Formats: sequence, structure tokens, C-alpha cells
Amino acid sequence: MSHSIAIIGASGYTGAELIRLIATHPEFEIKALAANSKAGKPLAQVFPHLRHLELPDLVTWEQIDYDQIDLCFCALPHKTSQEVISKLPKSVKIVDLSADFRLRDPAEYEKWYGNPHSAVEMQGEAVYGLTEFYRDEIASARLVAGTGCNAATGQFVLRPLIAAGVIDLDEIILDLQCGVSGAGRSLKENLLHAELSEGTNAYAVGSTHRHLGEFDQEFSAIAGRDVKIQFTPHLGPFNRGILATAYVRGDVDAVETALRDAYANEPFVEVLPQGETPSTHHVRGSNFCHIGVVADRLFGRVIVVAALDNLTKGSSGQALQNANLMLGVEETAGLMLAPCFP
Repeated sequence: MSHSIAIIGASGYTGAELIRLIATHPEFEIKALAANSKAGKPLAQVFPHLRHLELPDLVTWEQIDYDQIDLCFCALPHKTSQEVISKLPKSVKIVDLSADFRLRDPAEYEKWYGNPHSAVEMQGEAVYGLTEFYRDEIASARLVAGTGCNAATGQFVLRPLIAAGVIDLDEIILDLQCGVSGAGRSLKENLLHAELSEGTNAYAVGSTHRHLGEFDQEFSAIAGRDVKIQFTPHLGPFNRGILATAYVRGDVDAVETALRDAYANEPFVEVLPQGETPSTHHVRGSNFCHIGVVADRLFGRVIVVAALDNLTKGSSGQALQNANLMLGVEETAGLMLAPCFP
């Protein structure tokens, strides 16, 4: 059975990644592609690397015939996304890749994103889209809120450790490097090649990074108490990939066991042999996440490192994984592409 798919926001990086993945999907067919700023253009003009595919021309999101659509991916910026999604027919399932429905408390959304939520009535029905931990809820949902790519990476490391009670909840430090595609496709001065290449920098240091809202929400819910981690993201001079390094207090064998138990049956998350650390090179362009566990030289301290592709497992691949569940399709469909190396 073929399912009809629409993508709103098809001219951005996550939109292009969705198209690339769905092109290999055995049961999904793209029926509509929307990008209001580029409506009327063939996709090949926007993304020449996809010119080999037979795809509909870009239209505005209002022009889509939603009676013909089973599921819609919404890959728009926050604030815009909630305004569009609130106007879509109730018959259409939605996977949102923006931040608009990630935070369950509207007051928390306003705190982290600086504007009131305009679709509060829908926020209550949204399911958080970290597939490995919300699989059953996602399968029966109409609206799924994809996670932040940084937030997903940190959670793959820390959720099992908090749930198993094997680390000190008051001593969690997370450092993370993300490729420049994580900042989106819009023109920004600090992302110019001359200003980004040959260097790296920390950003949103201290308490301003918006993904902290997701960490606070999810980790505190697991622990049954407030959990607030130290988190510093860094912008890396590479196109795609996230490398997250967590510093925790606990026993290295207990930490490794908790991670192996959590991901023993997960097709996309692999825990490496103890002492090995992952590389973004080894997950690039794929829906895989690799995790490594290393004993620190300080007794009782453990270093856990995770690598994933921010555009795939951190965003569009995760979105497709969720869509598969929502439409009753094999969860791995369209997602078993091997990483691109080197």
C-alpha cells in the first residue's frame, strides 16, 4: 500500500534530507512539495543534487490538496510552523520538525522561544518525537513533535543513565559540537565561510540555549525531580554531524550496562565496545547513532561520547522513523542507508 506524503518547507536542509530519504522508501510517495518563497520552481533549481528524481514542482502550502495526503512533514521555522499546522485538516497526520510542539508547557515555550504559543490547544495532543523512548505513543499520534538535534544527541547518552539510577544527577556536564547545517539554510553573517572555517566557538553559553528546555523537561520527568545539566554547544567548521561528550559520576561498567540494556533491540543506536569512541565520519548521512563509554582517569568518573548526523538521525531521519510508525509501516523503511565515508 502506498502512502501519499507532503513536505512543507521543502527548500530547507531538512526538507531536502526528507526528499532524499523518501526517494528510497518502498511505501511512501511524495505528492506535494511546498516552499512559499520558491513556489512555482522545479525542485531541481533549488536542489540540483535531487534532479534525478521525478518530483512535483514547488507550490505554496495553501495550494496543496490535503484530501489526497496521508501525512505531512512540516519543516518550517518555529512560530511559523504552529501557525501553519493549526490550519491543516484534522484528517492529515503531521510530523513537525520545528520546536513549536516539543515543550509540553506553553509557558516554557514562551520562556525559551520568546513569544506566546498560538496553538495551545494542539500542544496538548503532540507527542514528543524521540522514537526510541516514545514509540507506542507515536504510533497512535496525529501530531508528533520532532526533537532538537542537539537535544536528541544528549538524550541518547543520558536518558538510560538517569532512568537506571547509575549516575549522580547533580554532576552532569554535556559538551557538544554541531556542524553548520544545524543552523539552517538562511543567510547569516557568522556562517559565512570566511568567518566559520579554520576555527570553532562556543555559543549560547550558560543558560540561553533553547534545547535546555527539552533537557529540563525530559530528564526531570524521568528522574521524578528537577534535573538541570551543564551544557555548552560549539559550532564546528564542518557541514553535518554532532559529537556530544558527557562527563558523569558513576561506575563505568554500570554506565555501559545501562546503555547496552536500553539499546539492545534498537536498530539505529549502537553502543561500541568499552574504550572506543565514535566519530561523525562513521554516521554521516545515516540514521545511526554511535555511543562510546570510557573510564576517566579520575576514579568514579565516566566519559560517554555520542555521534549522529544532525540532519538525519537528529531531524529528518527521526521524522521519517516516526512517520513509519504513525502509518503502520516497518519502522526502518527508507532508513537503512549506510553512512557516507569518508
